[in-house]
Amino acid sequence: MVILKSLQEIEKIRKACLVVANVLEIIRTKVQAGITTKELDDFAEQFIRDAGAKPAFKGYRGFPCSLCTSVNEQVVHGIPSKSVMLKRGDIISIDVGAIVDGFYGDAAITVPVGSITNEAKLLIKVTEESLFKGIAEARPGNRLYDISAAVQSHVEAHGFSVVREFVGHGIGRSLHEDPQIPNFGDRGGGPRLKTGMVLAIEPMVNAGGYVTKVKEDGWTAVTADGSLSAHFEHTIAVMADGPMILTR
Repeated sequence: MVILKSLQEIEKIRKACLVVANVLEIIRTKVQAGITTKELDDFAEQFIRDAGAKPAFKGYRGFPCSLCTSVNEQVVHGIPSKSVMLKRGDIISIDVGAIVDGFYGDAAITVPVGSITNEAKLLIKVTEESLFKGIAEARPGNRLYDISAAVQSHVEAHGFSVVREFVGHGIGRSLHEDPQIPNFGDRGGGPRLKTGMVLAIEPMVNAGGYVTKVKEDGWTAVTADGSLSAHFEHTIAVMADGPMILTR
């Protein structure tokens, strides 16, 4: 069941989203060769708690950390570790959620570590562009898969592939609510979008094929062919005059 939010509820979600936006903005500046993903996680958790919020991911279904840090061929749900040190040429996607007054915010970015290949640069650029192509379709009266089709067509036009196994989602008093938002689909399909929907739209894009597999830790998803993967996400509200990005 899709839960429509009031303006007051959207404002509460926005407070959680601002914590998320701020932590990502600062984490972005800390990404450099020689730092471990655990150090990034420790910083993020402290920042979230100092802001009067709670980390949304820590303890969620047993996840041990506040960030998901997914490096290179890792697609999503990478677990921060003292043994994973970033090196020049890596790319890292950082996904973070926060809870304020019982409401959730969720966003992700992919960041280069120093100088990266042209393919990696293009992958990051196209993935972020596809997110905004999808967001632009989040208007009352449009269909859910209009978002999906916009993402998929932009990604595939550049020779990349969209992940099938993981999708975006509604968000509010829970981290994951209906509807699920795939990053592929046919325009005109899915439920009609309505004012008050709050959605976490999150393209996950692979440089190679779209197939993924989950590693032995039960969390970390990687590309089956070992190709690079990028991930961007915003939490948005469907408003009468179009989409409002809350994690900005």
